[in-house]
Amino acid sequence: MARTVSAPRKTAMTIVAWLVGALIFFPVFWTVLTSFKTELEAISTPPALIDFAWTTENYRVVNTRSNYPLHAMNSVVIALGSTLLGLLIAIPAAWAFAFSPGRRTKDVLLWMLSTKMLPAVGVLVPIYLIFRDYGLLDTRTGLVIVLTMINLPIIVWMLYTYFREIPGDILEAARMDGASLPKEVIYVLLPMAVPGIASTMLLNIILAWNEAFWTLNLTAARAAPLTAFIAAYSSPEGLFWAKLSAASTMAIAPILIMGWFSQKQLVRGLTFGAVK
Repeated sequence: MARTVSAPRKTAMTIVAWLVGALIFFPVFWTVLTSFKTELEAISTPPALIDFAWTTENYRVVNTRSNYPLHAMNSVVIALGSTLLGLLIAIPAAWAFAFSPGRRTKDVLLWMLSTKMLPAVGVLVPIYLIFRDYGLLDTRTGLVIVLTMINLPIIVWMLYTYFREIPGDILEAARMDGASLPKEVIYVLLPMAVPGIASTMLLNIILAWNEAFWTLNLTAARAAPLTAFIAAYSSPEGLFWAKLSAASTMAIAPILIMGWFSQKQLVRGLTFGAVK
């Protein structure tokens, strides 16, 4: 029997949720607000919330000094490329873990996840040398490969969780009807796991889009994504807060828009199998 939630408690929970949401979104709001200020107003004390001279000069300067379309295209190619390559590898792996588990399945999964605990700087030198020797420095291909490797444990874990919620009897029935392994995966498993795959894809795109460590250390100009575009406005002479905020706003705008329109699918996928 479902538990009834009283109206005052529901109201209190709604207020708390809005407060937490506002707290999380405040840095983004302040960044966008600062991007329309002058450099002097951006560092003024106390800071002005609305009462300041609004200007778009920062956006004009950023577009003049930097090649925003190139950085944006690099981010799109790297994020989508690493996500698609990761799914291509992770779907068969997650299928094997979920429906053909061995004695050490959980140990292997935990080992894979433990690789995310290693500080990235610990493997920077060997990866940098490998990329240098094979001509992968400052290339989209190199970043697609390294971001795929970095996010692959998370992709496998998420898909494994979703696949475990699919009854194995359905796949067994498909085998009895003569379905081969590729057909079983493509025509039976994947359609049933679309919400989980979609949420995994969206989350990996966000992770790849926001990755800064590897993009700053393995690129220079040609393959530099929007994270490098933002870092270009942090100079030894000082931080230009207004221009930095304008660059940050231009960098996060595409992913914010994507997240806004796909939030329903993302929530549905993240809660896939949570309610029976």
